[in-house]
Amino acid sequence: MSAKKLIALCACPMGLAHTFMAAEAIEVEARKRGYEVKVETQGADGIQNELTPADIAEATVIIHATGITPQNLERFNGYAVYDVELKDAVKDAGSLIDEIEQDQAQ
Repeated sequence: MSAKKLIALCACPMGLAHTFMAAEAIEVEARKRGYEVKVETQGADGIQNELTPADIAEATVIIHATGITPQNLERFNGYAVYDVELKDAVKDAGSLIDEIEQDQAQ
């Protein structure tokens, strides 16, 4: 079986604490579940850990946890993306990933 790969893009209006809190919460929870994970952040310091076309093409789960419209969104055209509230990712990334896994199992 191929590796499970979860990628995420996190961005908020200020691009400070919540962006990075969401990124960390998603990353920690995804790793606990055996995912290979990469999270791009878009914030006050620009785009960090940018997702490549290969990252996007190989992902089994793509999450956008945003409070603004991220830059370069067209990269995700044609892919199934789970758009979630930034605060939900910060508060309970586990339940978020549970819902996505249940959705994919159907």
